[in-house]
Amino acid sequence: MSGWIVSNVPSWLLLVGLNVLIAGVAVLVLAYVRRRFPGLRGDERSEVTQFAFLLVGFVYAFYTGFIVTAMWGQDNTADDAMRAEGTTGVQMANDLAVFDKADSDRVRQALLDYERAAATEWPMAANGHAYPAAGQALQRLRTTYEQVQPRTDTQKTFLATSFDSLNKISQARTDRMIRARTANGLPSSMWIVFFLLSGLVLGCVIIYSVENPAIHYALVATVGVLLATDLFLVLELAHPYIGDTATSPEPLNAVIQALSAAPA
Repeated sequence: MSGWIVSNVPSWLLLVGLNVLIAGVAVLVLAYVRRRFPGLRGDERSEVTQFAFLLVGFVYAFYTGFIVTAMWGQDNTADDAMRAEGTTGVQMANDLAVFDKADSDRVRQALLDYERAAATEWPMAANGHAYPAAGQALQRLRTTYEQVQPRTDTQKTFLATSFDSLNKISQARTDRMIRARTANGLPSSMWIVFFLLSGLVLGCVIIYSVENPAIHYALVATVGVLLATDLFLVLELAHPYIGDTATSPEPLNAVIQALSAAPA
């Protein structure tokens, strides 16, 4: 569900919508509570509510910080893997100059076909789906490398290095597919805890004794905006391959540009 929201709702609209919804509902609940329970006043009740708010707020901040840190690390890992794949592809393109022209041209075209197929596959892979043509292009690339006949020790060394690099980009594609399929956001249990803590924070602010209505409404609206922004951040970071914070396929395009350039 969270993946569908991040994929189909523009981030700015999602942020605004969550803020309006959560802050608006919080203000409406506060208006009802102040009218329905005018007796929620008093220093003793205020002190108890203040203690509860501080305790719940601390737990909420710790839990949210833990989630955001974990999600941010997940996204950074995906970014690093993507950059490493792009770097490997560019290096493979540069190493083609060592081989004979006929071999170099065949490998260049096969590598270019794969990188283009991988770029086409990206939107599908982001949602956990494979593009069969990409797998076929990768197999053709391996076959093309196997057909290379090195004549010098240098060519043998670079061919062995190229096979290692080929294994790396193959593993990177597999890893990307698995990550996209398994990165489905927070588990249901963690969502329950997140919403429970958010509700407790908002509830404590709503029943907190503030004589001045304007200040009370402003306080509740501010906390509502804070909770909505935290929810937006968790939603965006929960999926490393979709949304505005998603890993970029630009490294694949960099390899395509390197391969498309006229060989020296």
